[in-house]
Amino acid sequence: MKYTQLGRTGLKVSRLVLGTMNFGPQTDEAGSHAIMDAALDAGINYFDTANVYGWGENKGRTEEIIGNWFAKGGERRDKVVLATKVYGNMAADGNAWPNHDKLSAVNIRRAVDASLKRLRTDYIDVYQFHHVDRRTPFEEIWQAIDVLVQQGKILYVGSSNFPGYKIAQANEIAARRGGTIGLVSEQCLYNLAERRAEMEVIPAAQEYGLGVIPWSPLHGGLLGGVIKKEVEGGRRASGRAAAALADTAIRAQVQSYEDLLDKHGAEPGETALAWLLTRPGVTGPIVGPRTAEQLDSALRAVELELSEDLLTGLDEIFPGPGPSPEAFAW
Repeated sequence: MKYTQLGRTGLKVSRLVLGTMNFGPQTDEAGSHAIMDAALDAGINYFDTANVYGWGENKGRTEEIIGNWFAKGGERRDKVVLATKVYGNMAADGNAWPNHDKLSAVNIRRAVDASLKRLRTDYIDVYQFHHVDRRTPFEEIWQAIDVLVQQGKILYVGSSNFPGYKIAQANEIAARRGGTIGLVSEQCLYNLAERRAEMEVIPAAQEYGLGVIPWSPLHGGLLGGVIKKEVEGGRRASGRAAAALADTAIRAQVQSYEDLLDKHGAEPGETALAWLLTRPGVTGPIVGPRTAEQLDSALRAVELELSEDLLTGLDEIFPGPGPSPEAFAW
């Protein structure tokens, strides 16, 4: 495994981040524990989750599965950089009681204590704001965070799904308050097929020293060889990938992608991950394996070297917006 610093911090993290969203809904506890053991054995030390994972009536279940894994001992907790998130409505029916969601100081305090209990730990390495809360001022948010840092309950703070201007606003207010390091990471939707983050989010993250953690690196399976699997194995795409392939232009684009990789003898999913690892500012993409085999495939991406010819071909098929601000300023 290869490692890098998380943004401007001294925290060293693996170039792949283990996403745990499938733990509970799609992978049972025993299978989830096996995947986490395999990830740790492979050198992955950055695990990402959220308080709402488990979904519906089982919100919080994913954190519980991770907590039970930590409780097995073997220095599991000490070896892991643990990231979870706050914001979501934790009510099973989606009808949150007032102040039981978003980023008020009241909910942040409540949510972190609940996560710590489920995770069976006394601290969270990276506590992330899952979404922007337009009604809570950052002065209030940072005051709540400062207390949690002083109590030793969290060490660093990150954002998720933030636009560039909110990254700037959050860190400027943190700097004015003093004593707060501010955001150190941003988790955003970013992959070959979805490159809008290059317009504002990634430039803002680089300017303020945030590590970029892309989620959905295969764009819901669209970049994982979905057409080839459909033709060879009869496995039809589902979810986001199926909806995208219904568009003939997108289907042709994905076919060109798969044809290019066939020409280079490259595997689609591994290539999509390896491409993200070449991108400026990217700490590491989140991989969310449902099985040990899927984890093995993701691990191969870390060692994969993409030729300049292949990188050029990928840019031709999936052109990005271009450098910021030139791409939209003139």
